[in-house]
Amino acid sequence: MSKAARTTNLLAVLIPFVAFVVAIVLLWGNGVGWHDLALFAVMYLITGFGVTVGFHRLLTHRSFATSKPVEYLFAAMGSMSVEGPVISWVSDHRKHHAHADEEGDPHSPHVGAGSGLRGLVHAHVGWLVSEQGTARKRKYAADLMDDRGMRRINRAFPWLVVLGLALPALAGYLITGKLTGALTGLLWGGLVRVFIVHHITWSINSVCHFFGRRRFDIEDHSTNVFWLALPTLGESWHHNHHAFPRSAAHGLGRRELDPSAWVIGAMEKLGLVWNVVRITPERQAQKLIVPAQPAAATATATASPASDRVPTPTG
Repeated sequence: MSKAARTTNLLAVLIPFVAFVVAIVLLWGNGVGWHDLALFAVMYLITGFGVTVGFHRLLTHRSFATSKPVEYLFAAMGSMSVEGPVISWVSDHRKHHAHADEEGDPHSPHVGAGSGLRGLVHAHVGWLVSEQGTARKRKYAADLMDDRGMRRINRAFPWLVVLGLALPALAGYLITGKLTGALTGLLWGGLVRVFIVHHITWSINSVCHFFGRRRFDIEDHSTNVFWLALPTLGESWHHNHHAFPRSAAHGLGRRELDPSAWVIGAMEKLGLVWNVVRITPERQAQKLIVPAQPAAATATATASPASDRVPTPTG
């Protein structure tokens, strides 16, 4: 990474963190207005779905098809999450899948930076100052590089970041009619929202490759983490996703809540998306981990019944 990119990423991590601390201090003393919480929630969903539905399931894995205006809208929404330009994000994530938890994975907690706590820190934030944005774009995201509109959105990333901060500030001013309303809108709907979205997203890289449950026979260390399902908008069914990367739904079970899949399903009913990739129960069953049987049980099961054995000739 260049020194400028490393410094920019450090600021993108530290500034929202400082804003979060300021918000906690203000919350402790004065509470928070309903409009601030509403702006936080709205901007969280806009930018969160921009990442999960747009950057991830649509642009990285092509889990469904849609029109170019919808595609560009989701790319812009995801850019306002301040997780990097769209082409860089997609390139990094495709590289992650190409080398999942092996050398070359940009943010695995199991290789590169060591294991245990050190690996978790690297996967969560450390990779942002060493690996983020370094995946070869022509190799991993040629389809986006060849799209003129997507290249424009990629170049407009700084302005989209500003827009993601300006919108809640403007809304806060219009709701309250006061400059303080604009400032608290900027704080909660802008910087605090960026902080929360960042760490929820990064938890997929760290927590969901370290703790949780697995049920499919795949070689990486991805896991499903149920308590992160709603905050991540369904992305924490990460083991399911690694088993079936093109699936539009990551929550494959009835109780696996996946708001991003709900959004895709609603858009499909409205005719806004099509060719939605779904994984049948039969395909899922083919990848299930088969429990190991005790050696004695295996021997008994494989032995031929006495009545079926061919008698050994004598004499």
